[in-house]
Amino acid sequence: MLLRYLTIISFSFLLMLIACSPEQSGVVAEYGKYKISIDEFENAYAKNVGSLENAENSSLQDYYDFMDLYVKFKMKLRDAEVRGYTTDTELEDELTNYQKQVGVSYLIEKEIVEPGLRDLHEKRKEELRVSHLMIRLDSTGIEGAMANAVPILDSIKNGASFEEMVKKYSQDQFSAPGGGDIFYVTAGLLPLSFDDAIYKTNAGEVYPEVVQTRYGAHIIKITERIPRIPKIQASHILISYFNPAGEMDSAAALITVDSLVAELEAGVDFEELVEKYSDDTGTKTKSGDLGFFERRMMVKEFDEAAFKMEVGEISDPVQTNFGYHVIKLTGKMEYPSFEEERENLKKLFEKQRYQVEYDNLIDSLRVKYNYSVNDETLDLLMEKSDSVRFGMEYPNLDLVKDEVLFSYAGKTVTAGEFLFTVNSTGTFAGKAIFIRDEVIEAINKVSEDFLKEEEALNLDKVNPQFASLMNDYRAGIYIFKLQEEEVWNKVNIDSASVNNYWNANKEKYAKPEMISFSEIFSLKDSLINLYYESLQEGASFDSLAKLYTERPGKKETSGFYELQDVEFSDFSKEANKLENAGDYSEPVPFSGGYSIFKLNERQPTGLKTFEEAKAEVSGEYQEMESKRLEDEYINGLNNRYNPVIFYDELEKAFK
Repeated sequence: MLLRYLTIISFSFLLMLIACSPEQSGVVAEYGKYKISIDEFENAYAKNVGSLENAENSSLQDYYDFMDLYVKFKMKLRDAEVRGYTTDTELEDELTNYQKQVGVSYLIEKEIVEPGLRDLHEKRKEELRVSHLMIRLDSTGIEGAMANAVPILDSIKNGASFEEMVKKYSQDQFSAPGGGDIFYVTAGLLPLSFDDAIYKTNAGEVYPEVVQTRYGAHIIKITERIPRIPKIQASHILISYFNPAGEMDSAAALITVDSLVAELEAGVDFEELVEKYSDDTGTKTKSGDLGFFERRMMVKEFDEAAFKMEVGEISDPVQTNFGYHVIKLTGKMEYPSFEEERENLKKLFEKQRYQVEYDNLIDSLRVKYNYSVNDETLDLLMEKSDSVRFGMEYPNLDLVKDEVLFSYAGKTVTAGEFLFTVNSTGTFAGKAIFIRDEVIEAINKVSEDFLKEEEALNLDKVNPQFASLMNDYRAGIYIFKLQEEEVWNKVNIDSASVNNYWNANKEKYAKPEMISFSEIFSLKDSLINLYYESLQEGASFDSLAKLYTERPGKKETSGFYELQDVEFSDFSKEANKLENAGDYSEPVPFSGGYSIFKLNERQPTGLKTFEEAKAEVSGEYQEMESKRLEDEYINGLNNRYNPVIFYDELEKAFK
């Protein structure tokens, strides 16, 4: 059905119109009593070429050509009204179904995904250094963790040191020794509730509430908020703590670092010192280059130093568990545009936030459309189920099928409709109808779809962009139906007409020179030479090919290739070097191995017979007839509406 949304203003011939001055300023065309304003033309043209910028850069001839097509389009739409398409129940049903399908997708994309991605993109321009105090879940669950965390937060609010409370109470053994520091993070990396809290908190502040995650209860402090650098590129010189004998010798490492620093200060080239000093064998041959990397990909000390540097800057020695590093920053990546980052944002959004936002949307629709479940029908549905499950035949359908199970927007859904819908999808097959939670889960899922469709049916009333999309589709199905009635259904393709067309145009249907050939193929030159010797001694080419050719799938056909254009493939081009049927080639290197080709048949160029050309001729005849009928229809509209384009006014477009 969706494929019926055609390119609705693609027509065959331009109208022959008279240019004259308009009676009314701002009108660029008239047809009958109807007018096309310059604003309407500009909107339609900009949509057609993709943007206002493209429209403004178009030529005047482009405007003329489009205007001719647009007038034809508008006359067709008026004809659709005259024929009563706007009140055709079949077309209206198709529009309603389309609006439901497209509207639901549009709703999810525009109300959830697009705003979510843009919010995430904006937040990820910043990175935050975060500390936390965590109370883990125990046998009492999140309630117990929260109960333990709230008094600690109260103490901090009353002046207790956050860092001291972390050391005393935090159950995150990794961050507690460092005052709860979990280093730099950005949006999309942490649990949603944690993520939301940190972006609501200023640097130096503690979030005023305890935050719940699946890990436990958290008290959060923000120590820094800075613009985010997505990636940096750096080179380094590593001086390991271990000497060549593999023994720990930090004193010797420090002496070596001092020598390195002295040479740098004396002006020795960094890359030269990489080769002289670095113990990192993985980067030593690449001038110490580590490539581009993100936050948290390097050890904390290295990361912290490198991300504070400017391009070209060389650091003081940085000590890590691996040894001493001297770092040179060689590049910084700019924050990507929304479109560049879109796919990555989508993955983060779907993983972290989508389900919550989707649930929020459904909850809002339940309120908006006064959704309610009839508990009496729910109880009856369970009571009469006789312990069957979804996907099975309900035993007492007559007792429940007409009872209202839930309602929304003044509409009702019966238990029978609900059972039919659930069983049609198969999503809940096997779940028990006599277990309340499982039935409620199914009701919630079914009602979600009804609520989304209801919102989709109202979307064009509040969303101009969606209303425009629906108007385009409505025009599309009207044009499609007109084409059916005036062109496609009237095209008469009979054998006699097609044959007459072929007789009148035989010279158009020439066939190229064609050949049929066979091949013996082997990956080894020794084998192909052996087969060639056998051929020279009188062996059958087809028998050898059937036994030995290594071309996949070709043993069964003795290496045979049907008639084909001599220019069709590398195979046919190679075989075409043979002159006479029955000739075979010497072994030639071919497609990663070696081949011997035999020419089976050669057909010279010539005219196709009717049977050979029939499909092609039929297609051209149908196209010719369609064009003739289209021209007849347009001429009829021209006679009815006498269209006029005011070219002087059209020249003012996009000025």
